Amino acid sequence: MKTPLPRATQGLLIVNVFALLFVMNTHAAGEKSLFDFQIATNTAAWQVVNDDVMGGVSTSAFRLTNGVAVFQGSVSLENNGGFASARSLPARHDLGGADAFVVRVRGDGRRYKFTARTDQSFDSAIYQCGFTTKKGEWEEHRLPFKQFIPTFRGRVLSGEPPLDPAKVTSVGFLISDNQKGAFQLEIAWIKVTTLSTR
Repeated sequence: MKTPLPRATQGLLIVNVFALLFVMNTHAAGEKSLFDFQIATNTAAWQVVNDDVMGGVSTSAFRLTNGVAVFQGSVSLENNGGFASARSLPARHDLGGADAFVVRVRGDGRRYKFTARTDQSFDSAIYQCGFTTKKGEWEEHRLPFKQFIPTFRGRVLSGEPPLDPAKVTSVGFLISDNQKGAFQLEIAWIKVTTLSTR
């Protein structure tokens, strides 16, 4: 015969269950998926921009394969070049209320930058935040908006406002680590999150 739990214990269990459900729901509500390449995603909504726009000869491609997006190519330091990038086409994302981007990637040990734009013009300021990959390992990098630095053509801008998530129109990846040679970054998904929920 089972002994019933005291009322106080039952009440505590109920409170704990509701608290757990609240935390789970808050966590779920605190995340928003921007791009999930593990499901059908149109990579035509992304464009490659390399240093050839200023005379360089670096190359890159952005394609979907085996449920991930692959950003790969070769960086050259010739002709004052040294960067390759891929970014999403301008769109309204409505990221207000979020605190950070979260990206799930598998890299090659090189350092990359995640970028965000708030202006739809092609040659506008870029907010960027760097992260270093571990070769061959899947990782999740959490990139708080407050750590994004405004830049223009590689130069840090002063006097620019902090990154405003409500104004983000495009996101992307950039490699400009002053190293020549091949690179490859696989991306499973890109999300935004509220830091307090992670």
